[in-house]
Amino acid sequence: MRKIYLPLKDEVIEDLKVGEWVRLYGECYSARDAAHKRIVESLMRGEKLPFQLEGSVIYYMGPSPTPPGRIIGACGPTTSMRMDPYVPILLEKGVKGFIGKGKRGEEVRTAIRKYKGIYFATVGGAGAYFSERIKRFQLVGYEDLGPEAIYLLELYDFPVMVAIDSSGRDYYLEK
Repeated sequence: MRKIYLPLKDEVIEDLKVGEWVRLYGECYSARDAAHKRIVESLMRGEKLPFQLEGSVIYYMGPSPTPPGRIIGACGPTTSMRMDPYVPILLEKGVKGFIGKGKRGEEVRTAIRKYKGIYFATVGGAGAYFSERIKRFQLVGYEDLGPEAIYLLELYDFPVMVAIDSSGRDYYLEK
């Protein structure tokens, strides 16, 4: 399994193929439904965001409370399709990839192909396992959203599969 370092570079994205399992290392951001809504509303008003979109990867996740002695609580992926309406504008503004679980809509495949992004899927129900793959966890914005706030995550040996590659090929449609 290849090691992929974040932030993603265009040549790395273009080399990843649908169905390929890789391990991610480096920084990404978590954001769920409420954070996505707020990000896009802020973009529409021309406001500054609490993090840089360019080159970023967003993990669709809201962690459970952090147990004593741990960096983060369980942090498994949430259903990606709820974020579909936000994907085209986020890719247009520079986001390079997303991590979640499950199928995506045609608008996502079209936007990923147009902006040369990528969608990684990972295993649902493995939040405790994934918490051991996070080396740093830091609040960066929208604290009032609680677990749906935006957090900086440093991933280490984090397993994901290329579910939609930069050419728009979709694992869920091909299997």
